[in-house]
Amino acid sequence: MEFFSESFKKDHFLRRVDARLKLLVGLALLAMVLGYRGFFFPLLLILLSLLMVMILQVPLRVFVMRLLEPLVIVAVILFLKLFSSGHLPLFSIDLFGLEIVAYREGLVEGLTIGSRIIGAVSVLTIMGFSTPFTDFLGSLSWLRMPKGFIEIMVLAYRYIFVLLDEGMVIYNAQKIRLGYSGFKRSFNSFGSLTGSLILRAFEHSQNTAMAMAQRGYDGYIPMTTEKPLKALELLGAIIFTATMGFLWTI
Repeated sequence: MEFFSESFKKDHFLRRVDARLKLLVGLALLAMVLGYRGFFFPLLLILLSLLMVMILQVPLRVFVMRLLEPLVIVAVILFLKLFSSGHLPLFSIDLFGLEIVAYREGLVEGLTIGSRIIGAVSVLTIMGFSTPFTDFLGSLSWLRMPKGFIEIMVLAYRYIFVLLDEGMVIYNAQKIRLGYSGFKRSFNSFGSLTGSLILRAFEHSQNTAMAMAQRGYDGYIPMTTEKPLKALELLGAIIFTATMGFLWTI
């Protein structure tokens, strides 16, 4: 639960900045990193993200855990590009009489794509560390995102933690009964755990829909009142975005 908790989101200067400005700056950085050709700008964003992690006093293991899944995707892309794209051989492997050649161009392309992925995920992660979820939803509403999309995000965020708690209860009960003492038993226990969570998610969805309908829910979710943007914060966001845009052109 520690990696999903907001207990490490302490009061700091970035959290006090208007969430709408952080969202706009984040979208601009995402556009820059995805459109950049090379390593410099994505690596710069990764280094800035590590610096922000230290400034925000977020445990480094939490930041690393958020990057584990993207790193797996990067490893797969790098492997595929390395052995399937390019013309200049880098090295070769003889596997059961089949020669597998790695190419220099494929390595460069894989690293370029991988740096973009990690850079983009780092930006989103810092936004998550510095912005409460309710403020993030208010920013999306300010940007006139579809109400159905915001509604789904609210319900998904609410029941992620409910299902996580229930999953931990089932897992601990299985573990006490030696449900993970062997490979076969572990596989069966994991299947039972997954099936139970699917059934409970379906049950929760029915109960929530019924409860909301009985309380007169009409599809409108009230958000925080939109306040005017502060001139100093707006100026800082413009200067920061312009600086990153200049570095993007290098």
